[in-house]
Amino acid sequence: MKTKRIIDRVLTGLIAIIFIGSAFMKFFGSDEALKTAINLGITPSTYIVIGIIEIICIILFLIPRTGIIGILLLIAYMGGAIATHLSHGVSFVEPVVISALVWIVAFVRYSELSQRLFGKV
Repeated sequence: MKTKRIIDRVLTGLIAIIFIGSAFMKFFGSDEALKTAINLGITPSTYIVIGIIEIICIILFLIPRTGIIGILLLIAYMGGAIATHLSHGVSFVEPVVISALVWIVAFVRYSELSQRLFGKV
């Protein structure tokens, strides 16, 4: 039980760092990051809105009471990132890996999720 809690906290922290870092890059990032976004069809104002969405999702994810909502929103967000990468011919490996991490945390934090999906008791 203690090992599961440690794994949960480490993975939760890793995901928080990834999304908070990504959001702050959208607020204070380099011109190169903005150029990449523009090449994906994202305007500078939309880029800021995406950063705000990331912050909201990660806050919901980190609060235990709203954690499942945060997980669902992060998974949906990453689905959009994967679709954007695929539609522009950009490597989609990074968003797939991040999405997989979010799923792993979902299964570790909420054992009832794996019970529902896989029928485990």
